[in-house]
Amino acid sequence: MKTNIINQHAEHTKWLNDMAFYKDEIKIMQKRIELIASKNTAKDVLLKIEHFQNQLFIQDSNISKIQHHINHDENIIQNSIKDNPIASDHRLAEDHTEEREMVGSFEKNFKELKTELNSFLSKYM
Repeated sequence: MKTNIINQHAEHTKWLNDMAFYKDEIKIMQKRIELIASKNTAKDVLLKIEHFQNQLFIQDSNISKIQHHINHDENIIQNSIKDNPIASDHRLAEDHTEEREMVGSFEKNFKELKTELNSFLSKYM
């Protein structure tokens, strides 16, 4: 499927901004976990804390991978415009379905993790 590169660029920009927001959210979540860890030494609590820390690390890594894919696509678009700037706003490019699926999957998993973490935090804060 083909899409307009201007629309694709706008979607890339939105996704990169979203990923930056999620990275900030991870930092906030980590601070909350650290606060719970400093106040609780029960083994079951520490195991849950470790679980959430591992999950946040994985999600942070996933964000980096998604950002890399998006930046790669964006570089292709920019190079295409540099090589042939005439009517670039009407040019079509292959739709970036892989990145769209990556972002959608990430957001679904992140939302589930955040809900689970907030439930845990509400018990111990």
